[in-house]
Amino acid sequence: MSIAIIVAIGWLYVTVLMAASQPTVLAAIATLLFYGLLPTGILMYIMTAPLRRRRRIAREAAADAAAREAGAAEEAKQSSNP
Repeated sequence: MSIAIIVAIGWLYVTVLMAASQPTVLAAIATLLFYGLLPTGILMYIMTAPLRRRRRIAREAAADAAAREAGAAEEAKQSSNP
């Protein structure tokens, strides 16, 4: 993942330089947006999908474990009270 961040930073640096060399401000903004930010954002979203999936699964597993633990504690409490 760290190599992807380095590549993204490099690409954004290149697009900032491309935008700085444009003759108008509108062309510079369009260059920065359509050659830099939009493609980089899409690629970073796609490349971080496995990480987001692993985090979601871990979060769901933790929630399931907490629910099972709470249920077991409730059952133990009710079984101890006659």
